[in-house]
Amino acid sequence: MKDQLELGDDEFSNMLLVLDQPVTEANHKDYKFENEEMQEIADDVWAMPAYMTPDDDFSMFFIFTKIMSGETVVAFSEGELVGTDFQLSEPMPTGEGLNRLNEEQPDRAKAVLHFLNQISKADEGSWRMISDEDLEDADDEN
Repeated sequence: MKDQLELGDDEFSNMLLVLDQPVTEANHKDYKFENEEMQEIADDVWAMPAYMTPDDDFSMFFIFTKIMSGETVVAFSEGELVGTDFQLSEPMPTGEGLNRLNEEQPDRAKAVLHFLNQISKADEGSWRMISDEDLEDADDEN
């Protein structure tokens, strides 16, 4: 494995940003990205556009949610129009979502990564490498 992972690296897909505190009604506005604001879409699940424009079928959303350990993590989901319904894909780890966004919109991916790094630098979260075993355990729980 490389000493310094970068956006677009295969290993970067296994990076996960874990927040120190859960997202709540009281603090969700602290996590605005540009002009976007989070909305609670289910209990303890908050979503916010990371990339969405009217002239592109591709869209990516931040998903701030609790995982089985009780920790709050930043994940991503792709948005998709199915008929007249807008749906979000299964959440993916932070790094995987950033790499996917980087494939479609590299400049936007860099801006999103900068936003997430600011959360980490403010000691409000930390980056963690998840193992293949972690991913398999999560699949077994579903």
